Amino acid sequence: MKRIATSLLLPILAIGFCFFNPLPEAANAQQNWPEFRGPTGDGHATDAKLPTELDSSKVSWELPIHGKGWSSPVIWDDQVWLTTATDDGKQQSVIGVDLESGEKLHDFVVFENEDPDFCHDTNSYASPTPAIETGRLYVHFGSYGTACLDTETAKIIWQRRDLPCDHFRGPASSPILYKNLLIVAFDGFDHQYVVALNKETGETVWKKDRDIKYGTDNGDYKKAYGTGAIFDVGGRPLLVYPSAVATIAYDPMTGKQAWTVYHDGMNASARPLITEDGLVIVSNGHGKLLAIKPEGKGNISETHVAWQSTKAIPRKSSPIIVDGKMYMNEDKGILSCVDPSTGEPFWKQRVGGTYAASPIFADGKLYFFSGEGKIHVLKPGDKFDLVSESSLGDGFNASPAVSGNRLVLRSISKLYCLEE
Repeated sequence: MKRIATSLLLPILAIGFCFFNPLPEAANAQQNWPEFRGPTGDGHATDAKLPTELDSSKVSWELPIHGKGWSSPVIWDDQVWLTTATDDGKQQSVIGVDLESGEKLHDFVVFENEDPDFCHDTNSYASPTPAIETGRLYVHFGSYGTACLDTETAKIIWQRRDLPCDHFRGPASSPILYKNLLIVAFDGFDHQYVVALNKETGETVWKKDRDIKYGTDNGDYKKAYGTGAIFDVGGRPLLVYPSAVATIAYDPMTGKQAWTVYHDGMNASARPLITEDGLVIVSNGHGKLLAIKPEGKGNISETHVAWQSTKAIPRKSSPIIVDGKMYMNEDKGILSCVDPSTGEPFWKQRVGGTYAASPIFADGKLYFFSGEGKIHVLKPGDKFDLVSESSLGDGFNASPAVSGNRLVLRSISKLYCLEE
């Protein structure tokens, strides 16, 4: 079983593609970072040669970014794209940057909102990460709007502003590409559903309400901010989408529900992972991590949970798996390593600070980015092995992107490109 690199699947290959062999565009995986957590959705940039010390001496260019946004950058060929918004949410913008020079190529308002809903200070009106492929950028701002842009002209090809959801604390779920679909979840105070849009036209292909027994009428406990992941399970694609209280798996082409696991919690935001032995790792957003055997049907809560843990579990960021070990940065500054097959810990180390950004793995090293601008680089292994500790900028809430041997970081106020 393995993760399917959703953004790399071409519509022309919809029939007869193989889950276990790279498709033609996969050759560009090192160059392109097409969605949240990269081409395989798990934070891996294995072949990149990144600096070990990430400070101002390694910055090849930097660019101030107006407004407030926690969306991660995405990269395709020689372009970097990201979204931002005014603090009050009345304007939501798209920014395009030349990867080589850092020159701003595009900067324009894509959506205007007369009376935006409340957004919590720890969130922003531009937290969902875009998705990108050849010629097209897909930006998403929750119920405020979703749009497809031409990456050469930045002109809007299609847009949707009719997908309802009171996010209550602001939107954050990022869209993913799969074949001819753009898929995203709306888990809000009033509405909870997953929708798949035709990426060419923006039309709804399928929409499924969350079939979850929340156990409450309080919509605050029904919110989630998760990004889905598609895995190969027994030779078929499975779309795994965490939500409040439960995680649901769907057929990505039809939205047909395969199974549900109840795990309590709310505000789930970590992107699911799959282990070498086929366990799906999900977070409930409330300090619990679960490993699920994904072959079942229906409610598999009592039969298919291999293990669960509440020790040093991140509530915001996603874990990362390297060489059969899983690494995490807990929100209040604890880094840890566990066995993803059992949940048993190898080590736990307090480094301080706060964490929302998800880590990456490149060139045999793990990179962790704190909300205060500290960057810890570690060697993977069953012991805490610190390679370097450095500082840059005013803090990281967005997860990084990698292209070739360049690391693109979005801090609270700037976009950086670092290389050796």
